[in-house]
Amino acid sequence: MNVLVAGIGNIFLGDDGFGVEVVKRMDGMSVPAGVKVADFGIRGVHLSFELLDGYDALVLVDAMPMGEEPGTVAIFEPDVESVEANGMDAHSMNPAVVLGLLTSMGGHVPHVVVVGCEPLTVEEGIGLSEPVTAAIAPAVETVRRVLADIYSNLQEELPS
Repeated sequence: MNVLVAGIGNIFLGDDGFGVEVVKRMDGMSVPAGVKVADFGIRGVHLSFELLDGYDALVLVDAMPMGEEPGTVAIFEPDVESVEANGMDAHSMNPAVVLGLLTSMGGHVPHVVVVGCEPLTVEEGIGLSEPVTAAIAPAVETVRRVLADIYSNLQEELPS
């Protein structure tokens, strides 16, 4: 089984760098065999090409406006079957763009989970706000729980 945990976001836009900081915090932590944890920043095209290598699951970590209190961490699973490759900007980085580009190149990831955090600000500037900084440790634990769930589900799907 191959699973990619990808931190995404722009570190020059305040809390948009959340995903990058979470995977940086995970550097050196033990993860299940077959898990790759990487910082993709704003390199959506590179992430799409990486996914062409064949992954069973993708965990994206990103700052996402959800209408919640800043620093709120949430999990959602996008409908990967409904993503289309249209109107993409090669420098844009969001789950729909990455998955759309992957689809247009003939690739597919069967299982995608997004671990998101409500930003306080995505204005120009380096560094996370206080509530988003406080959300890093809970987000790391959330990613670890998601990985455990993914591995449990993938094990059940494997033929005996």
